[in-house]
This record gives sequence, structure tokens and C-alpha cells, in this order.
Amino acid sequence: MRAVTYHGTGDFRVDTHPDPVIGDPGDAILRVTSTAICGSDLHMFDGFMPEMKSGDIMGHEFMGIVEDVGSGVGNLKKGDRVVVPFTINCGHCHWCKTKQFSLCDESNPDAEKLALITGQAGAGLFGFSHLYGGYAGGQAEYVRIPFADATHLKVPDGLTDEQVLFLSDIFPTGYQAAVNAEVGPGSVVAIWGAGPVGLFTLKSCKLLGAERVFVIDDVPERLKLAAENGAEVIDRSQVKPYDALMELTNGMLPDKVIDAVGLEAHGTGVIDTVYDKVKTATFQETGRPHVLREAIMCCRKGGIVSIPGVYAAIVDKFPIGSAFAKALTFRMGQTHVMQHAPKLLEHIQEGRIDPTFLITHRGSLADGPDLYKQFRDKKDDCVKVVLTP
Repeated sequence: MRAVTYHGTGDFRVDTHPDPVIGDPGDAILRVTSTAICGSDLHMFDGFMPEMKSGDIMGHEFMGIVEDVGSGVGNLKKGDRVVVPFTINCGHCHWCKTKQFSLCDESNPDAEKLALITGQAGAGLFGFSHLYGGYAGGQAEYVRIPFADATHLKVPDGLTDEQVLFLSDIFPTGYQAAVNAEVGPGSVVAIWGAGPVGLFTLKSCKLLGAERVFVIDDVPERLKLAAENGAEVIDRSQVKPYDALMELTNGMLPDKVIDAVGLEAHGTGVIDTVYDKVKTATFQETGRPHVLREAIMCCRKGGIVSIPGVYAAIVDKFPIGSAFAKALTFRMGQTHVMQHAPKLLEHIQEGRIDPTFLITHRGSLADGPDLYKQFRDKKDDCVKVVLTP
């Protein structure tokens, strides 16, 4: 089979790999019909994610048709059409039973390695380094699905791939970000990042009844999409977000702030931006938390900071004093996809949201490496890429 393959920082190629096979009675083999490039994939492309190995197959947003199942699989059969969550769920550990699926105890064979960094390990992830199991990803023609009984969402008839593909990650991620922020009627929310996760966070805040939603970015086409979907947009290249939010909220500031950017944030010529670039370049810091610092400063006293943007290991100059003085609450973590996906599927079926609104580019697997660069560099108004194997 053909698959988008890691060969080092900035070096992804489409290679030929052996077709996957059933390796455990709980496995299924999926023929991939649609897959996508996610902002989190760029952390591997840009060299920010440790424990990547040459030959690793990329991709964690995908769906397709079941081709084969192991003898232990009870609720899937050949021909079933499914979306696959990026978090691999065993279905029976404490965390899966309590619907905290991204914390699964059983699906990460590299748990001891990750626990040295984090204290405890979470679930295995598709296409996301050998800290998370080294599982082959879904930017491929076929993929093996472990714990297949728990790691899937069946797709009803009448829905296209593009309507449901993002249930694999970015739609539930945006929704969880809003839920973690306790967004509801009357909420005033500020979201940093108008990329795919930020846009789904915006849509989720609207679904949950937020009164006002501000979106901060500096990419014109992303700000345009955010405005078209109900946001009050702030172009951070033209104004400091803190100053704008103070003015727009009459000095109250938002009570919910959401960092939908994560560890590859860029500032605009401020001192902490230079500091972070030097620290990450010399491997003394594993992310650039400019947005996180700014979001904390922009959060109303007693508010909530929600972090769907990915961070790894350590960051510096964390404004704990501001967070403490303002009595802020923090919520974060990988997405419990299967906790939210069934409900979000209903929203799609009932026409309350059309997830295809953010797709700007489509291609084949062969186009994948070039589209990675286009997405990373935000060229040709590229917001979201869908690939068809």
C-alpha cells in the first residue's frame, strides 16, 4: 500500500509499505476512504515531537470501510463504514468506563516511556510518535485498528465522508474545548487561533449558546472564515489582543479564554517571542507558549482557561502569579473523542452544523507532502486539507 511517511523534520514522502494484517483478535483492518492533515501533524513535520522514527506512517484523522476483523471483534463486520477516533480506546479500563478515553490505560505500549515525562501515560494515538505507541497512521490506503470494538464510530447512511470525517478529531476537540471552558448562555469567550480547531471551537461555543465570541489571529482568510461563522475578530497584527478585549468588553475581559494554538505559537516582535525561539532552537524548551501567556493575561478574574492546543513537556515564563492572583481555573488535555462524537453526529444529521465549511484543499495521497508544506506555510489560503487515497 501507499502511505505518507516520516523521514525527518520537514521530510514527508509517499512510500510503499506492506499492507497491514490482523495481529490480535481485537483488530480490524480499514480501507481508508478519506483522511486529513491536522495542525497537530505539523508538530511532527516541524520536529517538535520526540520519538519519531524514519518510516513512520502519518495521520490521525481518517475514516473508511472495514475490510477484515479479528476473531475477538463483536460489533464490527466487513463492509461497515466508520470514523476512527485518533485516541485508541480499550473500552474496559477505568478511564474508558468513565468516558475519559484519551487517558486509556491499556492502548499505549510505550506507557512507561511517556510516564517518565508526564508522571502517568495516556492512550495510544494513531500516527503520533513512539511516546504514544508508534501506531501507523491513517494517511494511507489501509490501516490496522487495535481495540476495534471500542475505537470506531459507525456512520449512518446518507452522510458523505466530508460531513463526518472531522469527528475523528478536530470537531470533538473544539467541542471539548468549549465544554471544558463551561461555555453556555451569556458566556463571553476569546479564542486564540482561527485554524481548524479554533473554528470548530467557535462553532461549538455558538451551539452552546455563548453571548459573544472573539477570535484572535493574523491570517486574513482565517479571520474571514471566523467572521462568517459569527465571531468578532481581532487581527493581532494590527492591535494587541489585551487592549482590544479591554475596550470591547468595557474592561471586564472574557470569562472564558481558549488556546487553540499550542506549542508552535508565534508572537509579533515581543520579547517573549525571541526568548522562546532561542530556547526551542537550543532544546531548552519544548514549545512556544506565547498564546498561553497572553490568554492568561486576557482572562477575566475568576475565569476559565481551556487548552485544546497541544503542549509537550516544559515551557518557560509561565505567568503563574497572574493565574493565582485572578483565581483562574485551567482545563486541558487530549480529546475524549468518543465521549462527544455521538452527540456531534446528531448535530450533523439534524443540520445544525455542516463541518465541510472549513475545507479549502483536496488531493490524493501523492499530493500529501506538498500539501503539508502549503498548510504549514498558510499558502493559497490553505485552512484544511482532505486527502482521498
